[in-house]
Amino acid sequence: MRDLYQRLAVSPEADDQEIKRAVANCQHSALRQDAEAVFTIAERRDVYDTLHDTVSDIGRLRARLGLSHGPHWQGDVANDFSLPPDHAISRHDELVDRVSHAVSLYNRWRRLRAPWLLITMLVAGVGIGLALGLTLCLGLLPM
Repeated sequence: MRDLYQRLAVSPEADDQEIKRAVANCQHSALRQDAEAVFTIAERRDVYDTLHDTVSDIGRLRARLGLSHGPHWQGDVANDFSLPPDHAISRHDELVDRVSHAVSLYNRWRRLRAPWLLITMLVAGVGIGLALGLTLCLGLLPM
């Protein structure tokens, strides 16, 4: 299906006068005939607009999923509603990445916690032992 608005270089919100002008200036006879058949009758334009919105939504969904036509379709009518792939990460994937990162940090902390805790306790014990030994040797503590 052709995107008549895109092919005529007008906005879907364009009024009837703009569309008539664009159709009259169209150099391609088959495109002009299609546009006249669709845009001259209000009911047909309403049906086309509904279909245009649906197919545009599908094009946005395909882009969001990273789907696009191959290079040989790029200039063809089949590519009228295709958008370039959208590489933005979805909210769900972003949350999964953040939780995975938090879990990996927690696991790393747990893995490193035991040796550091042991070293800290050992250093604290040695420090307290040295301090008590020095005070006893120097006679600073009353006996």
